[in-house]
Amino acid sequence: MAFESLTEKLQNVFKGLKGKGRLTEDDVKAALKEVKMALLEADVNFRVVKQFVKSVEERAVGQDVMNGLNPGQMVIKIVNEEMISLMGSETTELAFQPGRAVTVIMMAGLQGAGKTTATAKIAGKLKQKGKKSLLAACDIYRPAAIEQLQINGKKQEVEVFSMGTDHRPVEIAEKAIEYAEKNGFNVVILDTAGRLHVDEDMMAELQEIKANVSVHQTLLVVDAMTGQDAVNVAKEFDEKVGIDGVVLTKMDGDTRGGAALSIRAVTGKPILFVGMGEKLSDLEQFYPDRMANRILGMGDMLSLIEKAQESIDLDEEKGREMAGRMKKGRFDFEDYLESMKQMRNMGGLTSILSMLPGLGIKGADLGSMVDEKQLKQTEAIVLSMTKEERRNPKLLNPQRKFRIAKGAGVDIAVVNRFVKQFEQSQKMMKQFGGGKKGRGMFGGFPGMGGGRFPF
Repeated sequence: MAFESLTEKLQNVFKGLKGKGRLTEDDVKAALKEVKMALLEADVNFRVVKQFVKSVEERAVGQDVMNGLNPGQMVIKIVNEEMISLMGSETTELAFQPGRAVTVIMMAGLQGAGKTTATAKIAGKLKQKGKKSLLAACDIYRPAAIEQLQINGKKQEVEVFSMGTDHRPVEIAEKAIEYAEKNGFNVVILDTAGRLHVDEDMMAELQEIKANVSVHQTLLVVDAMTGQDAVNVAKEFDEKVGIDGVVLTKMDGDTRGGAALSIRAVTGKPILFVGMGEKLSDLEQFYPDRMANRILGMGDMLSLIEKAQESIDLDEEKGREMAGRMKKGRFDFEDYLESMKQMRNMGGLTSILSMLPGLGIKGADLGSMVDEKQLKQTEAIVLSMTKEERRNPKLLNPQRKFRIAKGAGVDIAVVNRFVKQFEQSQKMMKQFGGGKKGRGMFGGFPGMGGGRFPF
């Protein structure tokens, strides 16, 4: 997960500040020196770091902070506010043409940044908001890119406009817009060609498209894992073609996060979306305040709630039924499978925990709290049961358990332990009446944290 190392280092700095009843100017400067090193190691632009530390120091050594009741927390608050300011303060959203006019969005970026996938992801996001998008395959140099766009478009249930590889990109863009206007589309997203590096031919092609069709917004897709290279690419694209916003991909990978903290300050262009995984649903609106909270280990409950609302597809009646069964301690293995499915839709338990305050850090060692291998093993056990056994766990006699163990490829002792944990969870849920409001569908199920995390 992006920022893990940076988050851990900043947490350590802030622990030292919190432990002091009163701060001196030297305390603040020493802490900010550590903050500066952490940011530089996270591949944040040097000039950006220098200005950031200067801004924090000017505010932190003021009389209100130094003489306050809790100066350590005040410094953390200032760092948080300056980090939000660094990334743009306000959330920037796509702007659309009024009425029935077609909004044209051009996607640009280097090859391998995830541009074609990001194009389909954005179309899916817009569909949720009631927009009818048309994807235009303008990459004529890679037939695989056209095919990839068509496959992803089909998955998102979004139409793809293609003229193959025998027409110039500008012609395809023009025809796609004409088709959109005649067929009731209100957004056209142009998936243009990328290169392995910035070159004149690519820039000329993008310039030609912008010169001949009304492109309302140009979005640059950059790979967050390339660090400062991503910032340099963004700057070059903006100077030669002009961009309106950035989509940062692979933010879930082993990236130090410097691009997210530098792009706005260096280019003046906002980050609109961040890609947090390979699935077409793994695209998040970029909120500077939420990202700053994640970086500082404060969690991101709003994004977690939104993810739950988007991902959990239980209808209201079915949800009430499950809640009632859980409250009475009558939930069964079918309910367990449903919970596993919903958890996967939300990116997995590790992803969920990373958004909780105080847990989105490497130092918390989420891996020790979540045993993914055990989760898969318990799911295999449940899937090896018959539907009758899943609905009525009391049917599980030794003979049936032996068959289930063989089907799941585990020792019968593992099945016995899992069933016992499940029965204990049922009793616990019944005892606490299903838990407090908002406890969640995953509460009390065995295998989720191996007893090490209090669900």
